[in-house]
Amino acid sequence: MAVSIRLARQGAKQHPQYLIVAIDRQRKRDGVYLEKLGYYFPKAKTAKEKVKVNVENVRAWQAKGAQVSETVKQLLKEVTK
Repeated sequence: MAVSIRLARQGAKQHPQYLIVAIDRQRKRDGVYLEKLGYYFPKAKTAKEKVKVNVENVRAWQAKGAQVSETVKQLLKEVTK
């Protein structure tokens, strides 16, 4: 099973919310995920509320061979500054 760390969309029209999840690559974007690793709210008012990621769990999944999407890589850089 190939695992990917990517975004899964939630929220309503014009109010997107995303979960950062570990998911089987063959699943749909919003399909059943293996583990929730954090969230991303692009319309949040403060930067602190915008992104929250459990970096330890992301590193653990990477150690197991999970591939991180480009968008999540950028969000991780923002969090680890």
